[in-house]
Amino acid sequence: MSTWLIVLAMGIVTYLTRLSLIALFGRIEVPSLVQRSLRLVPAAVLSAIIFPELLRPGGTLDLSFANVRLLAGLLAVLVAWRTKRVSLTIGVGMVALWILLGLS
Repeated sequence: MSTWLIVLAMGIVTYLTRLSLIALFGRIEVPSLVQRSLRLVPAAVLSAIIFPELLRPGGTLDLSFANVRLLAGLLAVLVAWRTKRVSLTIGVGMVALWILLGLS
């Protein structure tokens, strides 16, 4: 029972945190510098999550052709650059990773 109460409480805290920012930004004029900066946050967060996994899969820097995660990631970058389709990029990257892991 206490686990569910904790989950519910954290859900409420998360909701109120997001709601407060929406309410705040709805009432004040956000400076253009802040608006431009906020547009870069998703790319920064995604990079912080993905690059360590691609470049340091075992905890050490690996830029070799033996790093299957890096190879699959490079293929996904190529697909993203050429097609601009997120779902295709994710699909190709995952299939490439599975194939490369199966071959190694």
